Amino acid sequence: MRTATVERKTKETEIFVSLDLDGTGEYDVDTGIGFLDHMLESFSKHALIDLKVRASGDLHIDFHHTTEDTGIVIGQAVARALGELKGITRFGSALIPMDETLTRVALDVSGRPYLIWKVAFSNAKLGEFDTELFKEWFQAFAQAAGVCLHVETLYGINNHHIAETCFKGLARALREAIAIDPRRAEAVPSTKGVL
Repeated sequence: MRTATVERKTKETEIFVSLDLDGTGEYDVDTGIGFLDHMLESFSKHALIDLKVRASGDLHIDFHHTTEDTGIVIGQAVARALGELKGITRFGSALIPMDETLTRVALDVSGRPYLIWKVAFSNAKLGEFDTELFKEWFQAFAQAAGVCLHVETLYGINNHHIAETCFKGLARALREAIAIDPRRAEAVPSTKGVL
């Protein structure tokens, strides 16, 4: 079973995440930030990862700490559930259209975190959510999960569509990368023998 539960408590946030990488996309998400909940639900659904998230944070200040820490804990849970990375496909990519928007996501579950973020928003806010926080979430996730992650919106106008294609792209690329390759069995997908 590729499952994990991670809790993180700081003076700013308390985050609980439980997930099953081999799920069906069932989700139960409550971060206190409506738009972030919507994105994480979409991520769960399209990654086929069962995901439970409970987050409470200093939202009276702003959404930064809760957003970033949620990315950290989900990333940690993914890394923990993957264990030694044996048998996985390792690489994944997705090209996600949504109306006028097209976003490309590619990733390597390598143990070497990196983020390339070529995504621009025309507004500083999406509802009450600061659009600059999307990069913070993806950075936190990539670092904690140990993935090399490239996200690029090729074109788009609607900020909601841009954000949603980024999360759906991550979901589909991750789903591909963590799939078990039956030809690899228990082998680590690297000439080094470890990741």
